[in-house]
Amino acid sequence: MHIPRLFPICLCWLALSLTAHGVRAQAIQVANLKVEHLRQADLQVANGYLAPGPDGSAIQRTVIANEHPVFGWELTGTAGVAQSAYRILVSTRIDSLTGGIGDVWDSGKVASNASINIPYGGSALSPNATYVWQVMAWNTEDAPSAWSPHATFHTAGQLVAYGTAYHPLQKTDEAPTKISKAGETLRVDFARASFGQLRLNLSSAADGHPVTVRFGEAIHPDGSINRTPGGTIRYAEYPLSLRRGTHTYMVQFKPDKRNTGSQAILMPDYIGEVLPFRYVELEGYGTELLPTDIVRSTVHYPFDDLAAHFESSDTVLNAVWELCKYSIKATSFAGIYVDGDRERIPYEADAYINQLCHYSVDKDFGMARRSHEYLMHRATWPTEWILQSVLMAYNDYLYTGDSRSAAAYYTDLKAKLLLPLREANGLISTKTGKQTPELLRSVHYNGKELRDIVDWPHTGGFGMEGNGEVDGFVFTDYNAVVNAFHYKALCDMNRMALALGKEADARMFDEKAQETYAAFQRLLWNKSTRAYQDGVDTDHSSLHTNMLAMAFGLVPEKHRAHVMSFIRSRGMACSVYGSQFLMDAVYGAGDAEYGLSLLTSQADRSWYNMIRAGSTITMEAWDNKFKPNQDWNHAWGAVPANAIPRKLMGITPLTPGWGTFQVRPQLGSLQHASIKVPTIRGTVTADCRQDGESFRMDLVVPGNTTAQVAIPVRGTTAKRVVINGKASHVKPEKGWISLPALQAGHHHVRVSY
Repeated sequence: MHIPRLFPICLCWLALSLTAHGVRAQAIQVANLKVEHLRQADLQVANGYLAPGPDGSAIQRTVIANEHPVFGWELTGTAGVAQSAYRILVSTRIDSLTGGIGDVWDSGKVASNASINIPYGGSALSPNATYVWQVMAWNTEDAPSAWSPHATFHTAGQLVAYGTAYHPLQKTDEAPTKISKAGETLRVDFARASFGQLRLNLSSAADGHPVTVRFGEAIHPDGSINRTPGGTIRYAEYPLSLRRGTHTYMVQFKPDKRNTGSQAILMPDYIGEVLPFRYVELEGYGTELLPTDIVRSTVHYPFDDLAAHFESSDTVLNAVWELCKYSIKATSFAGIYVDGDRERIPYEADAYINQLCHYSVDKDFGMARRSHEYLMHRATWPTEWILQSVLMAYNDYLYTGDSRSAAAYYTDLKAKLLLPLREANGLISTKTGKQTPELLRSVHYNGKELRDIVDWPHTGGFGMEGNGEVDGFVFTDYNAVVNAFHYKALCDMNRMALALGKEADARMFDEKAQETYAAFQRLLWNKSTRAYQDGVDTDHSSLHTNMLAMAFGLVPEKHRAHVMSFIRSRGMACSVYGSQFLMDAVYGAGDAEYGLSLLTSQADRSWYNMIRAGSTITMEAWDNKFKPNQDWNHAWGAVPANAIPRKLMGITPLTPGWGTFQVRPQLGSLQHASIKVPTIRGTVTADCRQDGESFRMDLVVPGNTTAQVAIPVRGTTAKRVVINGKASHVKPEKGWISLPALQAGHHHVRVSY
């Protein structure tokens, strides 16, 4: 087995390529400047509200703590936009930049195609200081761009060798979409739930007039708030005693004991406590209530609602996308990925899914990195979730091209591989006596022992319907799911070690991965059932074992059809968390129609069922009956937010930092699908249409990137392939046509059957 080694692809050959084809290099423009991957590095708020302007005592700022922060930008222009050189100016004053002077750093003209992760190289930055900067770039014919607009960043009070930058939390005021009256009760609907606060403008003819304000996430069929919704679906009520005249009232939410415990992420003082709610009722208030009289202040991490978009010919799929995209914004209220409102505790499994979804719906990398690094030293108990820290570290590197986090936490990441649990057979086990205090300390877990989880919950109980979410998984000493994660972590660690120049470690990780791969085939493949079994000492096969084997590259070509047949036979026999790996497996195997059927299902175990149940943020479980204590605001249920762009539309980075990326759409029976995917180098847009006669794609490739495009074909032949109006002699292979590399610009592809 060979584990691919990833290296940044140099675009220096592009000028030669353009010249060879007689194409003139195009004008280049610089936009969207970023410091530490943050586009709004100068963002500041006053008590949560955007507050541009001078600093003040109530201001919370985005600050840069790194002594040598990295700079980046996006290139725009016409076809073939690529960079051959850049020049950065950093100054303490805008007027210096206007004069073409960087009084703290002038990089000079640097011959390089790098447009991300360029480290600051000037004199030492001062703490608590403000800097402005701009950049100029040259194209492959050495023609310069204009200077970019300047951007600003602020340094932290203490500068360090490495520290992750992130934004303060933000508030957005929202008016209700509907106000109605039922008897003596006013009913208010904000259309979607959010974590927020409530501000009321109310009038009274006398002091002491009582009003009851109720908050809820769920309603009864008659439209009234459900006061006993069950589980952790929220309901609350607060009394108000009005003063004479017209006044503004802010409801002060009481902290919940469970979600403000020692492990929980607490709301910062400048924000205050929040509650998830969609509906409000006012009882005892007889005066007319205008939409301007009731304001919900929604709390969220800064989010660009326009950064991503998806639309298709399937209305259910569109609704699922909107639900999941919004869920990522709505659940960002704590500034670190948490498991929903019940506990507000970070967990690796939640963070892994949240990370992939956040990358897919907004051009922000700070919250994901902050959450991942927070968990590095606050591990939770499931064995597989320890291993997922390595997967998150690799995703961070793959999507940003920045290896500094992996370097800073390298020793910790190496410990997260759980190598001391390996046995001579090539598998790891938590049940053979190898868990030691030293091991637990090395992974920063403070409990007594790690335990295998597979999925959650394990078994029925608490009034739950069915027997849990593990598809009857049989737990043995050698857990197939745990070892699938171990294998994936070894592969990812191999790539990061290579990027960091740790070649001896990379070889060791490669060797261990090969041993685990071989053990998986030798000890876990069941020849009679033609599926992977859950452990060495059982012949039971579960969806989880087989979908993770498929998702993580443990299924050789000769077994893929059998494993996919088994996966299809099990349906959605996993939790909303497990669905991440099911979608990765199904699309990884090329079963587009089955993947689409899962995404658009209207069964009880479906994302559409969350909408039907009345939730506007993804749930912790498929339905209340499958987890009676669930909450209605859990980002690990938002898997389609990443499965649609990454798998259905097939847009993923091939090299760290998106220098080269893949477009491999798997539309199934969809007639049309279009998407905007934000990346660190710019936005990828793709519009795909198909009928019985052709497949058409309009694709926009960002500047300084290259797209590797594969188009699905019907049968084994394609009558005609046309790329940007020119016929291309490309033959299908295994149901796909792989196009020549497409450089930056707008491309139109048509395949006729």
